[in-house]
Amino acid sequence: MFVGENLTNLRIMHGYSRKQLSELLGVTEQAVWQYENAYTSPKVPIVNELKRIFSVKSKYFYAKDMLAEHNNSANINVMNIAYRSKVLNVISKTQTEAKHVEYLDTFINYITAQISLPTLNIIKLREEAIAYMNHSDDDRSTQIHYVAQLARQRLNLEPSTNENLMFWIEKSGVYVFEKAIGEEIDAYSLWTRNDRPFIILGNIKRSAVRRNFDIAHELGHLLLHYRLEFANLDRKEHKLIENEANLFAGAFLLPEEEFSSDMNDISYKTNPDQYLDLKKKWKTSLQVLGYRAAHLGMMEAKDHRNFYAAMHRRGYLEKEPFDHTIPLQKPMRIKTIIDLISKKGLVDIRYMIEEDWKVETSFFHHMTGISTDFFNKYMTSKRETNTQNVREMPTRSS
Repeated sequence: MFVGENLTNLRIMHGYSRKQLSELLGVTEQAVWQYENAYTSPKVPIVNELKRIFSVKSKYFYAKDMLAEHNNSANINVMNIAYRSKVLNVISKTQTEAKHVEYLDTFINYITAQISLPTLNIIKLREEAIAYMNHSDDDRSTQIHYVAQLARQRLNLEPSTNENLMFWIEKSGVYVFEKAIGEEIDAYSLWTRNDRPFIILGNIKRSAVRRNFDIAHELGHLLLHYRLEFANLDRKEHKLIENEANLFAGAFLLPEEEFSSDMNDISYKTNPDQYLDLKKKWKTSLQVLGYRAAHLGMMEAKDHRNFYAAMHRRGYLEKEPFDHTIPLQKPMRIKTIIDLISKKGLVDIRYMIEEDWKVETSFFHHMTGISTDFFNKYMTSKRETNTQNVREMPTRSS
């Protein structure tokens, strides 16, 4: 019997309305509603088209999907999604991203079921940050700078570079993925109700320095705005929260003491080209370097305006020097886990894809942002026989 709920899950995750899906299928919107609510079952040609659209196998629609088996929907709260965006949340978009994270959360549960992961440092850091903010009489700006400094220390970032930012963020316990989110949203983040933190990065071709700021911005939301109902914010509140995350990102990426020392070597603070060596050192944009210098009082407001005007004249607001030479940091944690459980024989990845999830490898690419080539390599490999238990994750992936 056709399971309509499976179709609903796929449709929402892919961001289709019933009307949009009906147009792709060449049926009425009412027909899609009937499929999803078990009033009628689609004929074979329609099922074949659904397979193609969603990169799943026919049998996907005739048994409970992994979301239903794990009953994981209550773990994702659409109200808690924090977007790095110039626009307020659109409810249909928020539902799509919540469903996407529901799939990701279920997938992580699946691949980590037989391994022991270390205690999440990010939760310890969050609790320490919340305790400080709840009992501190410091003003909000001081609190944000303190939490940013604390985060850099607790996450073990090197004092004078952001070279391995992605590695340390993932090692702390944050699950980072890439996804085609769209032009208007750079990234988003959330805590699940079971305290699993996610950062979803847009995969539109952006510079490495832009990505680093996105990561730091979302880390700010995770630490400063735990359980905040972002979906209920008005425009003024949304702007305030975004500004706090921006302030955190600047302070986190450019720690005051080290950055202040660097600024002593800048002869002409209004000339963006003077900051190019600092851009290479910190892996941050010229705009962020100027913003941070102005916020720390190392550049007067008039000088910062002149700095920005010089950026505009040079075309740096569109494309900065070194944007495409600084390597883009990519999420590696999930690939490392998959490689590990496969090598140890804990999970047969081919069986996982074809039998448990009942999908094509392109489905996993859409869900995780990891290339289909990564998953395809498992489709012809034999199952490993070593079933040795794994007690902890390796310290670093190559």
